[in-house]
Amino acid sequence: MLAARPYRERFRRALGVGQGQRLVVLSSTWNPESLFGDGGGDDVLPSLLPRLTSEFPADEYRLAAVLHPNVWHGHGPGQIRAWLDRARRAGLALIDPLEGWRQALIAADAVIGDHGSVTYYAAALGTPVLLGAAPLAGLAPDAPVHAFVRTAPRLDPARPLRPQIDALLDGHQPPPAPAEFVSSAPGESAALLRRLFYDLIGIPEPDGPARLEPLPLPPYEPAVRSVPLSVLTGLTGSGEVAVTRYAGPHPPPYDTAGDAHTAVHEDTREVDRLALADVVFRYGSADDPRFVSPAHWTAEILERHPQCALAAYVTGPGTCVVRTRAGALLELTAGPGADADPAVYASALYAWLGAGRSLAELVEQGFTVRTQATAHPVSVPSTPVIRSE
Repeated sequence: MLAARPYRERFRRALGVGQGQRLVVLSSTWNPESLFGDGGGDDVLPSLLPRLTSEFPADEYRLAAVLHPNVWHGHGPGQIRAWLDRARRAGLALIDPLEGWRQALIAADAVIGDHGSVTYYAAALGTPVLLGAAPLAGLAPDAPVHAFVRTAPRLDPARPLRPQIDALLDGHQPPPAPAEFVSSAPGESAALLRRLFYDLIGIPEPDGPARLEPLPLPPYEPAVRSVPLSVLTGLTGSGEVAVTRYAGPHPPPYDTAGDAHTAVHEDTREVDRLALADVVFRYGSADDPRFVSPAHWTAEILERHPQCALAAYVTGPGTCVVRTRAGALLELTAGPGADADPAVYASALYAWLGAGRSLAELVEQGFTVRTQATAHPVSVPSTPVIRSE
């Protein structure tokens, strides 16, 4: 993990972590007192997940879970995925317990964990850690992990979660030599372990340096949120639209403000919410023959859902084709430095039109979509408006 830290941005991009986003990793070991324990009503992680997806804006935070292999083995992959189904559809990445956890730790901005080794490794990497479960009974009193669990900051489930994470990140000061948490010889494990193994089997150690296999780059796994999204918007002047999306299931935090609308993925499991959606969207290739074309799909959606004001077909990481209820077809394109889910741009356009701003003004100057502190310039081609066929 130490050797792979120069590739942190690649690991973040593999998880779909965009500019200005913070990646929060949930880490659990496998006994009843862990974050994902089997202690009945005392389970922490199952109660945290709906709050995390409700309190953390979807475009400002990415969530991922690393569960110990014995959790997967004890309950079975199908049961784990069923328990976490709603959170996954809200954008939680469920990390492979054998292949992906190290890359996720390197990519993380913060970790909510317990007394397990993965949480301890996160601290050793210098990553801010909050303990959601912190039992000491099973830890040797003279072990370094005992001191870590005893002194690390705690997550308070009775308080709002986002301020605790933000305070942790803003006030974190990593130790000068964090790797010393887990090793008295940082960076020397390959040579020391090879020497030990060859001594144990009684044959000469090969010449040359001992080398580690580099951590592989995980497959690209962006967040695809198919749960209904609560969207808050506001025009802030100078062609800028602020957009904040929440994936529920609880209402957005009480201190949020803005004009509200609902955006729903066409493939949502909550199919009854499609009848209430202001924006319906999906992701796909522009030449996917199943949908004929983005123009065809958007027209079909508006015909099928007469209450829907806008349909958006996301064709790539920075583009989407949008059709308005008035029949205009536009392509929204991310400008230099923009790095948001293009479905956000569609919600911004919905707010733009809802505020009485014209398409002509949009074509002339474009607009900027703001997700918290990050600005995403969006442009429209010079001949963008095509009337319905």
